[in-house]
Amino acid sequence: MAVQKTRSKHPLSNEAITFRLDPIYEERYRKTRAEWNKYIKGAGNIDPAVVPREILDSWNRCRRLGVDPISKPDHNKLTDSELQTLLQDNKEFISISKPFLLNLYRFVKGSRFVVGLFDHQGYILDVLQDDDEAMKENLFLEWVPGVQWDEKSAGNNAAGTVLALKKPIRIFGAQHYNKTFHKLTVSSAPVFNPDGKLIGGLTLTAFYYGTNPHTLGMAVAAAQAIENELRTQRALRECKAAFAEKEMAFGLQKSVIECIPDALIALDCRGCISIINDKARDKFSLEEREVEGIPIRDISGDVNHRFLSMIERDEAFADAEVRIFTKNGYSDYSLTCNLIQSPTGTIMGKILIFSEIKRIKTLVTKMIGAKAKVRFDDICGQNPRFLMTMEQARLISQNSSNALLLGESGTGKDIFAQAIHNASLRKDGPYVAINCAAIPRDLITSELFGYSEGAFTGSKRGGNQGKFELADGGTIFLDEIAETPLELQAVLLRVIEDKSIIRIGGSRIRPIDVRIIAATNKDLLEEVRKGNFRKDLYYRLNVFTIHMLPLTQRGDDIPLLVDVFVKKYGKTLDKRIRRIDEKVIDAFLRYSWPGNVRELQNVIERMMNYARSDELTADLIPPEILNTFHTHGPGLDMESPVDAEKKLIDRMLTLKFPKKKIAERMKISRTTLFRKMKKYGLA
Repeated sequence: MAVQKTRSKHPLSNEAITFRLDPIYEERYRKTRAEWNKYIKGAGNIDPAVVPREILDSWNRCRRLGVDPISKPDHNKLTDSELQTLLQDNKEFISISKPFLLNLYRFVKGSRFVVGLFDHQGYILDVLQDDDEAMKENLFLEWVPGVQWDEKSAGNNAAGTVLALKKPIRIFGAQHYNKTFHKLTVSSAPVFNPDGKLIGGLTLTAFYYGTNPHTLGMAVAAAQAIENELRTQRALRECKAAFAEKEMAFGLQKSVIECIPDALIALDCRGCISIINDKARDKFSLEEREVEGIPIRDISGDVNHRFLSMIERDEAFADAEVRIFTKNGYSDYSLTCNLIQSPTGTIMGKILIFSEIKRIKTLVTKMIGAKAKVRFDDICGQNPRFLMTMEQARLISQNSSNALLLGESGTGKDIFAQAIHNASLRKDGPYVAINCAAIPRDLITSELFGYSEGAFTGSKRGGNQGKFELADGGTIFLDEIAETPLELQAVLLRVIEDKSIIRIGGSRIRPIDVRIIAATNKDLLEEVRKGNFRKDLYYRLNVFTIHMLPLTQRGDDIPLLVDVFVKKYGKTLDKRIRRIDEKVIDAFLRYSWPGNVRELQNVIERMMNYARSDELTADLIPPEILNTFHTHGPGLDMESPVDAEKKLIDRMLTLKFPKKKIAERMKISRTTLFRKMKKYGLA
């Protein structure tokens, strides 16, 4: 997130809250607010670099609808009886969406986010939020079931604008037409039924200082998962109807059950198999057997006694973990059992759906935004030492031993971890990243290793997978590994040695195949000497070590990185920079870059936002960079041209620039360069 901790009084709250918005987002908020003021007053054209086209279009719609941009909206609110009718009409949509809303909420719980579900008219159906008085007393008071959030009553917002556009959208701060919501940020996605009809959507809403670049992706992934489940439930209903009424022809029946992405077995009232799809035949090694009409107990055998006891209870259940043994070994599944009942309630059979744990892990990983996107070819650099580091990382990627990435903050440790994963044999497996310093000490063990049902008060039914289980068959990236408490280090050491985990509160040993890439900006050996880090764990993680170069040691890459970031933000901001002032590069070469590449990237983004021409000029350089110099950079007003020229040549020589490149940068011949070097005593 873009929030740093400091104590402040939020204007929308009755209590003191803790935040300080990242300067980049703060600047974006101020610029957007200025454009909003201009629009409301009709004071000029709106800058498209600040206000995206779809946001401006939504402002225009609100103006045409006569929405008041200043006063608090007067929402349409349903009566109690009308609300009950609304909830009943959307019963299936709500029940199918609930697990995915809970899953989303689990990842944002405690961060002042609100997860909401709404129907096709913008009426709120369900809300999940922290038990926080500030949330209840302010804007979220109107975000309750039965309140309508369409653009006509509230301006552009989390529900109404998604319904108008029929596509995902993020609305940040003053991008809201109504001033009441300028302190909010929302990320919303629509949901369509199997016929392609828009039936509603879901949203993640928070105060604007809680903005997070991953929330829109999480909302989209959850919406897609809900749509997939709607399709599956429709197929199941059709299958049930065919099974109960015996009116569906075999060919149609077969096509319905084969469209389900999971293994499916239907049982009659005697527990005999009546329907089985090809996926189930394949997974349970039944390809060549005629199993219809045979009791499932005879096929599965006593070795699957836990599975049999579960399905013989005549109770419906969902997402229960079960291990199925076959002649080829065993596999773990998430099992759902639906009952087929007559109009009088008599159980006529059951439908069993076996979902691969791996597929569920992939969905969860997608929802939390943990995906390795970067490849080695995407990493920019030409510094010889940096290229050697890259080559070392490429070699490391070809095996599955643990690796340790050491370096200052902002040097790209997370980027290298993704590239190593994508170049390895595990590239098709999951990639799960976790920041060990960002999780409370009392939660990190359950986050990493999961917990069993009943492990503690409020634990999820059926338990919950940890990050190591989600990463099974792939890579887990443990950033800020030095921040892990000593008691967790002992557990982590055992997991590495045994290649298995035991969930909190459980006893079952779960084998895992995970490659660990750990990273830290601390001197781990020094932490070992201080007693803050276990020596045995250090050596188990430190099979391979990569030392990430700080930007000050790869200064010849600065012009290249500047060019890359200018092109990147030129696309996102729709700006075309044709020239970069030499004074900009010269100033960058003199700066120490404590934040390394990440800081350089942020500086370029800021300068691009401020740029009003096709040139990046020295006056756009942030003052905090210029203020670190004892004098102004080369070519700036307070330094003589001779001194500036001498310092520039000396700096580039110190950074090992080839003399040919120095001459090219100064636009002089190499002969002239040698003469100047001799003149300044640099030869």
